[in-house]
Amino acid sequence: MATSLQESRSARFAMRCASWAERWFPDSWVFATMGVLIVVLAALAMGAPAGDTAKAFGDGFWSLIPFTMQMAFVVIGGYVVASSKPASRLIDLLAKIPRNGRTAVAWVALISMTASLLNWGLSLVFGGLLVKALARRTDIKMDYRAAGAAAYLGLGAVWALGLSSSAAQLQANPASLPPSILAITGVIPFTETIFLWQSGAMLLVLMVASIIIAYMTAPGEKGARDAQACGIDPVVVVPDLPPRTRPGEWLEYSPFLIIVLVALAGGWLWHEFATKPAILAISGLNTYNLLFLMAGALLHWRPRSFLDAVARAVPTTTGVLIQFPLYGSIAAIMTTVQGSDGVTIAHHISEFFVRIASHDTYALLMGVYSAILGFFIPSGGGKWIIEAPYVMQVANDLQYHLGWAVQIYNAAEALPNLINPFYMLPLLGVLGLKARDLIGFTFVQLLVHIPLVLILLWGLGATLTYFAPIQP
Repeated sequence: MATSLQESRSARFAMRCASWAERWFPDSWVFATMGVLIVVLAALAMGAPAGDTAKAFGDGFWSLIPFTMQMAFVVIGGYVVASSKPASRLIDLLAKIPRNGRTAVAWVALISMTASLLNWGLSLVFGGLLVKALARRTDIKMDYRAAGAAAYLGLGAVWALGLSSSAAQLQANPASLPPSILAITGVIPFTETIFLWQSGAMLLVLMVASIIIAYMTAPGEKGARDAQACGIDPVVVVPDLPPRTRPGEWLEYSPFLIIVLVALAGGWLWHEFATKPAILAISGLNTYNLLFLMAGALLHWRPRSFLDAVARAVPTTTGVLIQFPLYGSIAAIMTTVQGSDGVTIAHHISEFFVRIASHDTYALLMGVYSAILGFFIPSGGGKWIIEAPYVMQVANDLQYHLGWAVQIYNAAEALPNLINPFYMLPLLGVLGLKARDLIGFTFVQLLVHIPLVLILLWGLGATLTYFAPIQP
């Protein structure tokens, strides 16, 4: 009884915090723009010429266009796959497995986190549709809010430790990295980031802990608020194709073009994996995105269905498209504009961290810093462009393993997602809920994850030795 009461108090406190944030926090684009203003003022305060600062802003604004488009396609590919009819049938099969409401919430957490390791966009849509499928069952009573929060755990807990980690993808793809960052970090392959055994151990611990918390915080049958109690109709209708109305549309309704494209993509993928190590091949964002897009096209079968799914997915990429150019500008100003002493902002920040950090405390300090910054700049990974110049310079100066420095960022960046509603938006659209309906449950996850993640980053990082930059 006391435990139940304490959980209820924690949830109410978290919801009050969420309500305050929703009332007073502006859109995340405003935060990114404020970041530009802050670094501009910092550069001018250091004695940098205004003309040099403006030039760096313009030069950096378009520096991330390849990466911006790649991350947009991560979202689109995940949405297209998850919204296909075969995926809907798979979701219906998965929804039959749990025996009661609390195990259903834990099951959603497991599926969402597993999907996020492949594609964080996929986990949000797939997890939300799984919640609605479970809500349609009449033989169990599942708390719809708790299940929705569990569907968010992929993005809120482990996504950045998987293949859709933009920081790891960036560091493995030199063509996507700004030259100023590449000079500091070099190329860091997946074998030194997400495929380290230390990363696997951290991933396993976080997944198990998240599932246990999801189960323990889910209300039982008597206290559960199902979809109907939340005012939600859980029925999901995958729209059928409208009938063809003119002869010119016949190719849109024929699988011929899809088959040709998939065959061509299959030939290219076979060549990639035949001529490169498997880890190197899958490390390429272009390879990764092509796999998902072609899988989505094949699952939709007809071009018209595929294009309609893409049209529904595009609005979910708005944050990526409009924010990432600002991150490029911030990185350019921080790394290229010199003050009156001939030193950049990034250099000053790295010197500060070198003074207060040691090899033993690097993981803790950088983890806390990245998590705090992530609450104000929700980025889906793009924030790495801002942090990398000084975070990685400090790692070099302290002879710290560069791949694990990337993982520190990855694990810490996910923490603020648990209570920041920005990336909940695609999931909330599927569920028909508001952020405050979920944050009471995800806040409890955050309370456990903060010390757990920091301890894991520190302890596992101590088992690694320095990994020097590899220049392409």
